[in-house]
Amino acid sequence: MYKVMIVDDEAWAIKGICNAFDWDKYGFEIVGQFKSAYNAWDAIRADKPDLVFTDIRMPDISGLDLMKRAKTHGLDTEFVIVSGYAEFEYAQEALRYGALDYFLKPLDIDMADQFIMKLAMHFSRRSEARNQILLDALTSADEDEIKRLLPYSDCAAVCYYRVLAVDFEGENKDFNTLLSFKGKPIHAVEVEAGTRKMLVVLMSEHRACLEGDWDEWVLENTGINAVGISSISSQLKHMSKLIKEADMSASQVFLEEAGGVVHYEPKLHLVKPCIDEIYRIIQGNQFDDMDVFIIGLQEYFRDHHLGMAEVVYLWNQAAGILINAYSEELKDMELEFLNYSEIKERFEHFESLCSFLHEVLASIRQENSRSLQEGDILSCFNRMVAYINQHFEQKLYLKDLSAQFFINQVYCCQLFKKNLGKTFSEYVSELRIKKARELLKHTDLSIEQIAIKAGYVDYYYFNKVFKKHCGITPTKFRKS
Repeated sequence: MYKVMIVDDEAWAIKGICNAFDWDKYGFEIVGQFKSAYNAWDAIRADKPDLVFTDIRMPDISGLDLMKRAKTHGLDTEFVIVSGYAEFEYAQEALRYGALDYFLKPLDIDMADQFIMKLAMHFSRRSEARNQILLDALTSADEDEIKRLLPYSDCAAVCYYRVLAVDFEGENKDFNTLLSFKGKPIHAVEVEAGTRKMLVVLMSEHRACLEGDWDEWVLENTGINAVGISSISSQLKHMSKLIKEADMSASQVFLEEAGGVVHYEPKLHLVKPCIDEIYRIIQGNQFDDMDVFIIGLQEYFRDHHLGMAEVVYLWNQAAGILINAYSEELKDMELEFLNYSEIKERFEHFESLCSFLHEVLASIRQENSRSLQEGDILSCFNRMVAYINQHFEQKLYLKDLSAQFFINQVYCCQLFKKNLGKTFSEYVSELRIKKARELLKHTDLSIEQIAIKAGYVDYYYFNKVFKKHCGITPTKFRKS
């Protein structure tokens, strides 16, 4: 909710403004009403409202004076000027000083809804822009920029940080009702990272305050699907690492339907027996054991409560072993090293990843038996590519597409490399980034809206992919 204060030396005018608008409908909350401009100024400094409705001419302090003081003190508060007809020139002067808008007394009730709607749209766009700037800063290595946007971190000699990555079941992201620290000295900054994802940066002078029972906190709040909890650091330079830890922990839903609360706790050493088994199967040519191995692999991860960090380790180690042993046979398959975001983008869940590894091992054991002639296969492949070109903004998994167009998944990888000179993932990413670049250039849509239209629900991940392809973030690309 956007916080609103109303300042006017006439009580009837304050009442009129309060009653004129449907504040709740458009996300506003009146947090203060003042007949004294002096009292109003004290409250503005203390509470830092988003918006102030102020009369332009009042005893002692005018609306213009309030605006100037707010600007001098570096407050990010917006002002709407309330003026009478005789003060229209003052209203124009207020606009020159940066007032967001003005309206004349008495307010035309028929115009009230349109007026508040315009204000809501402005604050929505402002919020999206600030959110994107904050997200860019937190995931960068620029400590000065992070400190500027997290002023609390400069208030204490030592400050501890922890990050929560929260996945919602729906689109209810009103954290004002969710975050409750029961009197603990914890400061929180929320950053939207997708339509159903929120990053929460927690800060406190006391490390113990960040080591609470988060499981209980989550159980008290419905509508949360999963919460990933990072480690704790006192270094701002570790902020990007903390975000990655939290996001990776929240990705537990990749392995289990029920996410819950997941603390970042790498258990890479427990994956070593799985890697050794893959090595044994390949080096010993024991491919008859692979069915039991793949089934056991999923059970092993579940029984040992392994997470996304272990999935990444498993995939990259397996890819390395396979490529080293069968570089020629597997050169056109998508067996490159992946990070956790790329794995989630490519595979729907852990079972899909295991299924792909199974097919790779099967293709090595024997040459794929194909029921279709080469010409028919190529025709199916071309139809698949045409489908991708038209539906790239949707969730696309190679496993589903290969089944839909009757092409073996492993052979499909080879066809992409052979016919298009790139992997399936590379092809889809290029389509999506091309679309995003066009929308950034030619529309005024928000970064989040563009990410969704380009096929990325998670625009934290969209930022990373865009920067990988273009060398700069979407925000900087648009400015350039």
